[in-house]
Amino acid sequence: MQKSFDCYFDFGSLATYLAHTQMPNICAETGATPNLLPMLLGGVFQATGNSSPMTVPAKGRYVYVDFKRYADAYGVPLNMNPHFPIITTTLMRVVTALQMKNDPRMSTYMDAVFQAIWVDSLNLNDPAVVAEVLTQAGLDPVELLAMANEQATKDQLKAVTMRAVERGVFGAPTFFVEEQMFWGQDRMEQVKADLKA
Repeated sequence: MQKSFDCYFDFGSLATYLAHTQMPNICAETGATPNLLPMLLGGVFQATGNSSPMTVPAKGRYVYVDFKRYADAYGVPLNMNPHFPIITTTLMRVVTALQMKNDPRMSTYMDAVFQAIWVDSLNLNDPAVVAEVLTQAGLDPVELLAMANEQATKDQLKAVTMRAVERGVFGAPTFFVEEQMFWGQDRMEQVKADLKA
């Protein structure tokens, strides 16, 4: 039987971007399939009393340096976004809507958003910039925004976020192999080992 693993994520998490770049490697090495679970990290923080490391200036500076080391080791680009924090509610609703409809454009959309935030350092708090990013990726921003604003989409994103908190999630990315939880892109080797066990 093919294995699978859960991955809770939010585009606004730098660590999630790094995990996203390594996801194909995990799947290739383990034969496992990821169950991507879009959530609102801000909602998780609020529910758990957690906060972004960027709220502590010294920690924020160190975290970027540390993540840049990982990016260099992975051979992937990473640039700090001067517009951080990016309010990702609409962005996460779009990916939720695409997933709900089993839309094959989900992968293209995710790649475009991660690239825009963590490589191109664009201000995705600006709807016009979001529209341009989506258009350049061959996506229709008007259509995607309409999907994001559907009540069923909003309800699904909220439900997944609440379920994440119930399962003990406090940050992103968070992985589950069955009920074993692994937090952070730097735990992906442990995820891989558990999937191979």
